[in-house]
Amino acid sequence: MYSVTVRDHIMIAHSLRGEVFGSAQRLHGATYVVDVEFRRPNLDADGIVVDIGRATEAVRSVLADLNYRNLDEEPAFNGRNTTTEVLARVVFDCIVAAIRRDELGPGGRAVESLRVTLHESHVAAAAFDGRL
Repeated sequence: MYSVTVRDHIMIAHSLRGEVFGSAQRLHGATYVVDVEFRRPNLDADGIVVDIGRATEAVRSVLADLNYRNLDEEPAFNGRNTTTEVLARVVFDCIVAAIRRDELGPGGRAVESLRVTLHESHVAAAAFDGRL
């Protein structure tokens, strides 16, 4: 399986419900480094997985909708804990939608799976991995 990974970041504010989260139950900020890995079994005629420029633009566009937001105030997250794991799935779903809108061009149609990883720090990350 071939893969290409592009990276960007987001800065959000949120709070988490539940005793397990300790002080993170209070409103706090988080900066995530976001990696999106595009995978397919074969390279295209140009020898690439996807156009890295188009992939970068798609990831940047998806993350722009989350960047500098207080997720506690976003209707899409009403009643949900915006854990790193949940946010990884949200980004995954939005990237899949971008691929289906053909935003990655012809190469995007052959992508079979994605892995979205949100790095909370240099020692902790969470991811969502799935087939399209």
